[in-house]
Formats: sequence, C-alpha cells, structure tokens
Amino acid sequence: MTNDLPSTLRDLADLQRGVISRRQALSAGMSPEAIKGRIERGKWQRFHKGVYGVFTGPADRQATLWAAVLRAGQGAVLSYQTAAELDRLVDKPSSLIHVTIPPSRRLTAVPGVVVHVKLDAERATHPARLPPRTRLEETVLDLADSSANVVDAVDWVTRALGRRLTTQDQLRQALNLRSRHRWRLDLGCILSPDLAGIHSALEYRYFRDVERPHALPTGKRQFRVVQGVRSAYRDVLYNEFALAVELDGRVAHPGDSRWFDVWRDNASAADGVVTLRYGYRDITATPCVVAAQVSEVLRSRGWSKSAQPCSPTCPIS
Repeated sequence: MTNDLPSTLRDLADLQRGVISRRQALSAGMSPEAIKGRIERGKWQRFHKGVYGVFTGPADRQATLWAAVLRAGQGAVLSYQTAAELDRLVDKPSSLIHVTIPPSRRLTAVPGVVVHVKLDAERATHPARLPPRTRLEETVLDLADSSANVVDAVDWVTRALGRRLTTQDQLRQALNLRSRHRWRLDLGCILSPDLAGIHSALEYRYFRDVERPHALPTGKRQFRVVQGVRSAYRDVLYNEFALAVELDGRVAHPGDSRWFDVWRDNASAADGVVTLRYGYRDITATPCVVAAQVSEVLRSRGWSKSAQPCSPTCPIS
C-alpha cells in the first residue's frame, strides 16, 4: 500500500510498520488535500490525531505502538510496561501503552496511552532500538520506582537479572545517575557485589529477613554445580557446611520444574549436601523460624556459631 508514496516517505512507512505522522507526510512533499483524499477513499486509516496507517485492515502490535509514540510527538519514547514488553522483561503486553516525553513537551490526553514526563528523557532513550524506547536499565528502574512496595520493586530488578537481560554493574550505574529513587537503599543493596547472584525477590527476602538479621553465614547465590552430566544452580549454598537452601516462588520455580527440583535435591543428597526448601509463606510470615532451622542444620554440620535474635521478640534465644 506504500507504492504511491514519495520514496522518502515510503522508506519511512516501511520502517514504522506502515504508520506515519501528518508532519512526516507534509515534510515528504504531500499536500493536505492528498492526505485527506487518501483517508476519505479508505486507502489510509486514522489511528490518532495526525497519525495514519497507510494500509487497510487491522494493525498489528508493532503498528499500534508506533502510532502511540508518533502521536506523542518529538522526543517521545515507549517506556515502563510497554518498553518492558518489547525487551522481553514481561511476557504479556499491557492493556495501556506507556510513553515518556521530555518536560518541554505538552500533550493532551490520548485514549489508551499513559504519558510520563521525565527530565532526562533523552539520556534514558536507547540510541538504536525501534520503536523508540527507554534503555532496559531505565525501564527496570522506572518500574521499580513506581512499585507500591519494596518486594515488587526488587522483583523487577531480579527479573531482569534472572533473564540475563542486563547486569548488576549496568543497573548500578543507571541507579547512580538518578538523584532520586523511591527504593534506592534496597536496590543499592541488591546491586552490591556481595549479593551477586540473587535472581528473585524471594531470594532477596531470604537475605534481608533471614540470613542477615540473624547473623547466619553468607551463602553463595545461584551457585552452579555439576551433577553427573547435568548442571544446576542452587539458590543459596553454604558450601563449607554442605547445606543448600532452595526458595520456591512462583516466578523463580514454575510448577513444571518440580521434578527437576526433586532430581537436583536427590543428586545433592548423594553428594552429601542437605537441602532445605522454603516457600513464599515461610520466608514472609516466619523468617525467624526459618533462621532457627537453618542455624540448627548448620551447627549440626560444623558451624561453630549460632543464629542471633533479630529483635527482642525474636523466638531465637
């Protein structure tokens, strides 16, 4: 449907999934009458004010996203959940499209589009990926900053690390460039070199609520072990004491991985490694009980110290 367009506009339409703005059409030499005529004859379709699809039929997801970012105008980029969708940080598209614009811009309400304003929008923009979007690290930090609680904020960070979409160093550098962030202390902690390997919010809560406040030894995170011809990763491994702690959360361990977990535990037992397994409720509701249990097993396997109470009401004596 782009054959009757000026060549420069044709290339642009191909790049933008068949979507162009009125400004782009006029800059390519088309007259307002030519644009109007194509719309009236049904050759083009209008997505938003001043944004058209140069094709008939339904638009795919990419065309819809291009239409939103073009409607938002110069300097606009896809962000938050929408940028996360494009970079495989989430598995399903959100019902609303999120775009970020610089503070110099003003934009009236656009149906189905959530508009965010960011002071350093240009710096946060990925230099090459299309449709225009925020850098992955900026997307992660934006989503964490908008989270209602620290667990959700940490989950965005650990999800990006667990899917190997970025690194601790890259996220830490991006966080350091921000003058403000709602969860800076917790994210700074999880992005420290000491916590390399934490790949889920539940693993972070184990460190924050079980291991650290009760003075347990520091375990190795996501430690790779080879068992026969297969390799596996232990959530927390106290290697010196041959104790592994596995944390079963929905994100970290989907239901279909159950039998692999059983195989891994059995193989570890054959190597002399004891496995303790805890779920979300254990870590969030009774972290002191978990700490006491881990401490007892560590002591039985040679640890010379004991868990310490985290507060006056802690059941650990």
